[in-house]
Amino acid sequence: MAATPGEATDEPLYRILLIEDDKGDALLVDELLQDTGLRFELSTCTTLAEARPDLDAGAIDCVLLDLHLPDVSGIDAVTAVRTQAPHTAVIVLTGLSEAQAGAEAMAAGAQDYLVKGKVEAELLHRTVRYAVYRSQTERASAQAQAARLRAEENARLERGLLPQPILDTSTVRVTTRYLPSAAMALLGGDFLDVVEGDDGLLHAVVGDVSGHGPDAAALGVCLRIAWRSLIFGGHRGQDLLHLMERILLAERGSQPLFATCTLLTLDQHTATATLLLAGHHEPLLTTADGTHEVAATHGIALGIAPGLRTWPSTVMPLPATAALTLYTDGLTEGHNGTTGQRLGVEGLLALIGQLPQTDPAAHVDRLIKETHALNAGRHSDDLAVLRLDWSQTPAHGARN
Repeated sequence: MAATPGEATDEPLYRILLIEDDKGDALLVDELLQDTGLRFELSTCTTLAEARPDLDAGAIDCVLLDLHLPDVSGIDAVTAVRTQAPHTAVIVLTGLSEAQAGAEAMAAGAQDYLVKGKVEAELLHRTVRYAVYRSQTERASAQAQAARLRAEENARLERGLLPQPILDTSTVRVTTRYLPSAAMALLGGDFLDVVEGDDGLLHAVVGDVSGHGPDAAALGVCLRIAWRSLIFGGHRGQDLLHLMERILLAERGSQPLFATCTLLTLDQHTATATLLLAGHHEPLLTTADGTHEVAATHGIALGIAPGLRTWPSTVMPLPATAALTLYTDGLTEGHNGTTGQRLGVEGLLALIGQLPQTDPAAHVDRLIKETHALNAGRHSDDLAVLRLDWSQTPAHGARN
């Protein structure tokens, strides 16, 4: 129904649901609404059961609720409506003899109450507007609280996915970045870590659990903690990956999850790095001559073929001054501008070649910013980046 002539053009449209089994009272409410000057659409139901589809649809701004319906009455009626439509304004219609009913209804969650026979158009106008406003305020507050709780949950997950590196004597500079695929999404299963073992070697891992959401994130945290614990326990190479795969199989349960990862052991004393790739792509090596992908032998992802244990190692010499960048495919899966093609490793290397060689942290941030700009806001994967920089003769690095 439309409002009366002369209404303000900026007046919002109120979608009102009247739940009233008395036809006379329903007609009176309709006539009063016509006199309020409100822009409104009115739907009328005679029972709560009849009103449920409208409440479920979530398209109602305000419910005018009689407390004496054929299928529910009293405070139970308010509770039922609030339970089914918690963010919809509820105004209770009470009788002249129900002095306490209005106050009890508001205690049960109603925004306001009106006494039948004492309602004028101006009062109804004001009550509907204020009730809807209060309901919208409550909804905004609830959404803000949910956002805060979600942010806290993300922060807790992030602390598990992005631990503090444990470096006792190493002079290698460590730069890490992790970005979820969406600002409000739970962190995905990407994980990374860097520690210096009791053997004086620098050990690093970057991994990616298939899928997104809390299951993948939980498994990613589990694998990261397992990796750190196993490194300190003296496990290396294929033995380490075998134990990580066993943990993955135990923790994934019935979920068809698998994980890719790159393991790196950097020996500054011998100026070498040992790589093991479990279904993951090669790292990038940056020197004064530019950046290129390291040539390394591939192995199978964890959880794909349990027991196969095919993870060959690659030993590579380290330049005196260089950087190694390990990353997940969130850095390359995005689009390469408007071409419709994925960025890929070739596009990533071309982009790196165009960026100025600045501070490592600033360089990683700029690289991520540029890849996101090329992707132009389209859906992207979670992203983890781990960069290791050294700027001296490796033999004079970690050991005193």
